[in-house]
Formats: sequence, C-alpha cells, structure tokens
Amino acid sequence: MDLLARLAEDPSQAAILLDVDGALAPIVPRPEEARVPAETQAELRRLHIRYALVACISGRTGVDAKRVVGVPELVYVGNHGLELEPEATEWGDRLQRFLAEIDWPRTESKTLSASLHYRGVADEGAARAALAEVKKRAEDLGFVARFGRKVLELLPPLEVDKGTAVRQLLASHQLRRGLYAGDDTTDLDAFRALDGLEVALRVAVASAEGPLELIERADVVVESPDGLLSLLRRL
Repeated sequence: MDLLARLAEDPSQAAILLDVDGALAPIVPRPEEARVPAETQAELRRLHIRYALVACISGRTGVDAKRVVGVPELVYVGNHGLELEPEATEWGDRLQRFLAEIDWPRTESKTLSASLHYRGVADEGAARAALAEVKKRAEDLGFVARFGRKVLELLPPLEVDKGTAVRQLLASHQLRRGLYAGDDTTDLDAFRALDGLEVALRVAVASAEGPLELIERADVVVESPDGLLSLLRRL
C-alpha cells in the first residue's frame, strides 16, 4: 500500500497501465460481449485527468479494446504490443493464411495475432487436446503459440510483447513510475518491464484459471475486476 501512496503523491510523473479482459472487464463466455462497467469507466476518466498516462495494453486489437473499455480518451495498444512493431505486418499475412487452414469454430482473428477460444464448449479437455495439435503446427511454421485462460494465442516470432509496449510507452512519456494490472500469462512480460523504475506496482487480478507465477510476482493481488476498481479508487 506504500507503493500506492508513492504513485499517488505525484501523478504527473506516473503511468497507469492496464490489461482489459479479466482485469478491467469481467471474463464472459463470448469475448465479443465483454464490456467495462460504467463505474470503472468513470474511474478511468478521473485517472486520465489526474495521471500523466493511462493506457490499456490488450491482446485485442487497439480498436476493439477501445470499444470494450468505452473511454476513448485513453491510449490503446493492441495485439500484445504488436501494433507498435512495423515488422509484424508480414507475419500477420502469414498468420491469415495459416488460419484459413484451421477449422476452429471460435477463432478470433486480430490481423497480427489470433485467439482460438474453447471456453464453455461441451468437452473442454478434448478441445484443449485438439488445440495442442494446432499449437504444434503453428510452432512448426515459426509462430509463437501459448495457452492462456481457455484460449490458445498465436503470435509472430518477434521480440514484442506487452512488456515491450510498456517500455515504449514509459519512454515516450519520460516516466519512471508506473502501475500495471493484469490477470494472465501475457501480463508477466508487462510485470517484468517495470523492473528498475523508481516506483513500480504490479497488480495481479487473481482467478482459478490464471498462472500462479502472476500472483507470485505481484506486489498486490486482488480477487476480481471489482477488486481492481477498488484499488484504482485509491489513486
């Protein structure tokens, strides 16, 4: 809680960096139905006025993240940071060709990356086993493929992730203080990107599906998006 106080004492020198799904927006059966609650939107608007930078770093496209959050004033970086990487376009074209060969009913193509969901299917164990085969095929073609919360993520093999996005955003705004909140494996990269800052606060939004390492690496653990909202209100 001392780290919260240190961030709040000089908001003109601090960034608030947030994952969207599972952190700001509750997880729902269908990703396209996710929305950030109105009370959280109001809090984000207050933080935007108060802090040097409030940004959402999402696995969704930046455009889609903005739609889900519903606060256009914020900064949005999508595709796990790939939207800041010029080399990602060529791999995005290869990814679209690969997806055309995959028969998966809940494929979310995000141009530069893709998410293959299996939440809520009749047999989640069988679905994950089938996606393990897709994972191997993707890796044989050079893609990065990793499981998250009831999803297989497909990404280009570039040194780009939420952590590189965090570092770019902090550097471009010349900030040495920051908070990052997230709930899944990809957020670990963002946690690591805060190493070495004057003030760094890593917030894990815990869930039964999330990685244990996220909780182990966190400075603060909250139990839900509502818990994150309560924490943000202290800033």
